[in-house]
Amino acid sequence: MNFIENPIYVLAILCLMVLLSMQAAKTKLGGKLSAALLVIVFTAVLANLSLIPSASNAIALYDGIFKYLAPLGIFYLLLEINLQSLKKAGAPMIILFLIGSLATVLGILGSWYLVSPQNVLGDKGDIIAGMLTGTYTGGSVNFNAIALEYDFQKEGALYAGTIAVDNVMTTIWIIVTLAIPALLRPLWKDKKVTLKAQKEVANASDALNLASMMWLFFLGAAAFYLSDLIKQVLPQIPFILTLSTLGIVLAQIPYIAKLSGSRSLGMYSLYLFLAVIGAYCEIDAVLELKDTGITLLLFTALAVFFHGILMIGIGGLTYRDWDMIAIVSQANVGGSTSAIAIAESLNRNELVLPAILVGTLGNALGTYLGFLVVGIL
Repeated sequence: MNFIENPIYVLAILCLMVLLSMQAAKTKLGGKLSAALLVIVFTAVLANLSLIPSASNAIALYDGIFKYLAPLGIFYLLLEINLQSLKKAGAPMIILFLIGSLATVLGILGSWYLVSPQNVLGDKGDIIAGMLTGTYTGGSVNFNAIALEYDFQKEGALYAGTIAVDNVMTTIWIIVTLAIPALLRPLWKDKKVTLKAQKEVANASDALNLASMMWLFFLGAAAFYLSDLIKQVLPQIPFILTLSTLGIVLAQIPYIAKLSGSRSLGMYSLYLFLAVIGAYCEIDAVLELKDTGITLLLFTALAVFFHGILMIGIGGLTYRDWDMIAIVSQANVGGSTSAIAIAESLNRNELVLPAILVGTLGNALGTYLGFLVVGIL
């Protein structure tokens, strides 16, 4: 066996690339690119230098990460979702977030019929539309959940291109949402919605201890097995949808909700998944993305633009708190992390915890809406 095909060697390299990408993301330049995109780039370089296997000579380890580790990563991340705590976000935030989620779906569908990306992307177009719906409702967890169900991750170059476009749009939308209150307030006077200040933000340690690790490993294996059984009995129900639902249900059990380390396990699993995505990116395939890349960018930009217009229009007619509308829109498009940054930048500290909580609502909804869009298209 050639040493670059040795699974232990390859796993060690993938782990090293995750480590390096996380460190690089802490730098000024790396922070603009994100660790997720960096790990893809790093492993893509190694694969094209023939230092690790690529798509044309993929090894069983890659399939194992796709089939087992990535779905379990999504499951572990969903164990953080506490649906009961959403009431702390207040009705305005929740209603606006649901409006934003609907705006995402309508934006994707509207952009689909105007841009007709299927003419360039072929039968992968509707899958990409579902992935973008998921990520612009709840984040990368939902993006990857849709991708896994349809084996889209094996379209290495196209998958990486979609992630790159998503990163560009997320960055642009951070700038837009920061500008929304300043631009709209002189044109349409707002009325600030006051919520009871949330002084305490749940920030329990995510350090993985032995007791939590034993429970999390058991829950992951059991949920995976049960989801696989349900898939065999009811093949029309997507496996990842069943696994996601089990994760959300289990997260409502107080004892399980208190287990530490689920986020760390989930994020690390997904970073290893993205590392394999990078290995699938061969230069020849990437160079063929010229027209595809332009189509992806246009399709995504128009969808997010429609989302923004609907949020401003419907939000303005209901609550008309431009700060809150901007924060909620960012929670949709960029996730709770960037929404927190917007809340702090706009000096709306009382909206920090609600932003986190509606972000978890997006994690719960995103996969379902993504599959809905795929079904519609």
